[in-house]
Amino acid sequence: MADPSTGASSALLRTPLTEAARLAGGRLVPFAGWEMPVQFAGLVQEHQAVRQRCGVFDISHMGVLRLRGQAVKDALQALVPSDLFRIGPGEACYTVLLNDQGGIRDDLIVYDRGRIEAPLGPCDEVLLVINAACAEADTAWLRSQLEPAGITVDDRKEDGVLLALQGPEAAAQLQALSGADLAGLPRFGHRDLVLAGEATGAAAGATAFVARTGYTGEDGFELLLKRDAGLALWQQLLERGVEACGLGARDTLRLEAAMHLYGQDMDSATTPLEAGLGWLVHLEMPVDFIGRDVLERQTAGGVQKRLVGLKLQGRAIARHGYPVLHGGAVVGEITSGTWSPTLAEAIALAYVPAPLAKLGTELAVQIRGREEPAVVVKRPFYRRG
Repeated sequence: MADPSTGASSALLRTPLTEAARLAGGRLVPFAGWEMPVQFAGLVQEHQAVRQRCGVFDISHMGVLRLRGQAVKDALQALVPSDLFRIGPGEACYTVLLNDQGGIRDDLIVYDRGRIEAPLGPCDEVLLVINAACAEADTAWLRSQLEPAGITVDDRKEDGVLLALQGPEAAAQLQALSGADLAGLPRFGHRDLVLAGEATGAAAGATAFVARTGYTGEDGFELLLKRDAGLALWQQLLERGVEACGLGARDTLRLEAAMHLYGQDMDSATTPLEAGLGWLVHLEMPVDFIGRDVLERQTAGGVQKRLVGLKLQGRAIARHGYPVLHGGAVVGEITSGTWSPTLAEAIALAYVPAPLAKLGTELAVQIRGREEPAVVVKRPFYRRG
């Protein structure tokens, strides 16, 4: 859930972990207006560590917004196509913000914090995790839509640290550091967690907002902590043998799991139905959310294009923007593509005309002047056992 890089290096933002990442061997690059590590020991090593053991990512560039007020979910419901009342306190859901044309403004995760005691009295609280490149625009737009309804929208992260601890050993690592049993925390569940186990330094006794979410296709957690506690936790995880991971491995992991990248696999000109996110659209709920009329028409009449998964038949790698062909004619375009370290084959996502989106359809990708055979396959490409 992040955009490609923008901005000159002199204007790049830095997370609290930028220098710690550099000291850990991270190679830093511009990304979504931030200076971020693209890799540490190497993309494949980091990728396999997450698939087989455990890795940690600095995702502090992401935006975290706090919504407070009376009936927060009712107000937010008018902006998203997913039924927010399918989740309750301690639960979360993935969804999208829409524009009037049904296009996707951004994708995000909504965390229901339930009823809380706030300085001005009891109120509802919801957290949103949004993409880095969209954070400023999302915040301004959400305020314009929600503040008239009495909902406050502010920055929950501030100068804190957001970490993604991902992989089969992630739960064991976090349980050791916190002293808590996380077996009962379901996928997309969240809670405040005191690091009262083996955590040391500024992390010891610190409270973290912990969610069982991630962008890798593996079990794992995303943790929001205050700055000093986050710095200490990052260092302790590395000392415990957890692999430091960069944006390169994050991209190959998410693509194997067929998770969308905003700005490539979807944008303000594509609807959830075109992007293969129809499961987020709940037209059965009696709510007139933004863009509903467009999605109703597409549901009734069908879409013109669809996002599909492709496997290439050779070793050539399809990259963003490469043409997709059928019968020698250009019919679409690659949105994301890579060599899959787990599957040892080239995989990609692409938009093609709806009639060509059927599983097994034979297509081709134009790569350096050659037509490389490809076939439409089921997504995700990888699913953990």
